[in-house]
Amino acid sequence: MAKWKRYVVGPDAKGKSAVLMSEASNVQQNPGFFYRATLWSTQEVPVDNTLVTDRAMDSHTREPFPGGMLFRALEIFPDKADHGEHVAALQKLNAEVKQKHAPTPADLARHPSMHRTDTLDCITCVIGEIYLVTDVDEVLMRPGDTVVIRGMNHAWSNRSDEPCLMVGCMIDATPR
Repeated sequence: MAKWKRYVVGPDAKGKSAVLMSEASNVQQNPGFFYRATLWSTQEVPVDNTLVTDRAMDSHTREPFPGGMLFRALEIFPDKADHGEHVAALQKLNAEVKQKHAPTPADLARHPSMHRTDTLDCITCVIGEIYLVTDVDEVLMRPGDTVVIRGMNHAWSNRSDEPCLMVGCMIDATPR
């Protein structure tokens, strides 16, 4: 299981830039499947930098608030050999994060993690490798590779022996 530092810089009592927070505070995990930290969340864009709370703690769903954004780190473990176990674990996650668009049986047959959100996602592979799976393609992503997902079906398939770390931002978007 990963543990990442998250540094939040803002004004100190004298208005000088300072590190105000240094721990990831909003973490969800299912050991052996994923580890996710919401690093920051907003309910608005442009962002209101006058707010002084830990805004990562505001988010409890897969998608950002309407008009908002999420910044997350996600570690995905290697795919499970047992397809049924993989589907069951991810369907449980979908319920917990209030997945707006349920995957169809065809989506789940393509990959257990297939899903879609009403967001613009900008995600970079940082450590390891992972397959980005779409309805019709598969692309192997390695460290430094970035994907922009415009509210379309996608899945993550880790076919390696090691976890993969991705970091990205989800911005509320007009649904297709």
